[in-house]
Amino acid sequence: MCGRFALTATPDQTAAFLGVTELEQFPGRYNIAPTQPVLAATAGPPRGPGSNLPDRQAMLVRWGLIPAWVKDTREFPLLINARSESVLEKASFKTAMRHRRALVPASGFYEWQQTGGKKGQPYWIRPRRGGMVAFAGLIETYCEPGGSEMDTGAIITTQANSGIAHIHDRMPVVIDQRDFTRWLDCRTQEPRDVLDLLTPVEPDFFEAIPVSDLVNKVANTGPEIQELGIVAPQPEKAGRQKPSANEDQMSLF
Repeated sequence: MCGRFALTATPDQTAAFLGVTELEQFPGRYNIAPTQPVLAATAGPPRGPGSNLPDRQAMLVRWGLIPAWVKDTREFPLLINARSESVLEKASFKTAMRHRRALVPASGFYEWQQTGGKKGQPYWIRPRRGGMVAFAGLIETYCEPGGSEMDTGAIITTQANSGIAHIHDRMPVVIDQRDFTRWLDCRTQEPRDVLDLLTPVEPDFFEAIPVSDLVNKVANTGPEIQELGIVAPQPEKAGRQKPSANEDQMSLF
C-alpha cells in the first residue's frame, strides 16, 4: 500500500514537472498522511492560442476517496489506495477510473517492513536518479448532506517489484512523464486503454533508505524523519533443541 509520502520539491519544480501553470507557494511536506490535502493534476480545459503547456490543471484533494453514492461517511472506510488489479470492477473506483484520473506528484514514499504481522522498520523510498514521480490517482467529488462539495482522491497501487518486495508486497503505480497525457485523457482513452500503465516500475527505479521511527507519528513533519536510521537485526526463529545428557529426564522438550 501507500500510506505516507512526501513532496519536497519547490512549487516551480512541481509545476514544470506536471505541466501546469504556476502554483501557489507551499513549503516542503515530509510526512503527508491520509485525510490531509494533497496536490493533484487533472486534464483541464483547452488553453489559449500560443500556450506551450498541455491542457492540465492543479487542485487540492482530500486523501481518502469517497464515492458520490456514499450516504454516511462515518460508516464508510477510508479509501486511500485502489488496487490496480480490481480498479475497473470495484464500485468505489470504476466511475473515477473512467472520468477523473489524476496525477499525484511526490518526491518519494514511505513503507514499513512487516515483522510478525506488525509495522516494523520504516523505509524512505525515492527515485534512485533523483527528481520527482507522479503516482496514478483517482478523484471523486463528494457532495455532503449540507450541500457543500469536497474533492477526494486515492492512489492506485500494484504488486511490488523485486526491488521493493522484501519490504512490502504493494507499491504505488508510477506514471512516466511521456504517458501523462494518455493517463489523464478521459475523453478518448477508455479505462481499458490505459490498464497497461498500471504496472510496477523497473526493479532499480527506486532506492530504499532505512529511516528512524519518527515517521510513524503524523505530528512529525520535518526533514529529520528522512535521516538515516539503523536497521535492527531480524529475530531468529527459535528452534527446538534436543535435551542435553544432564537435563531432567521428565522434561518434554
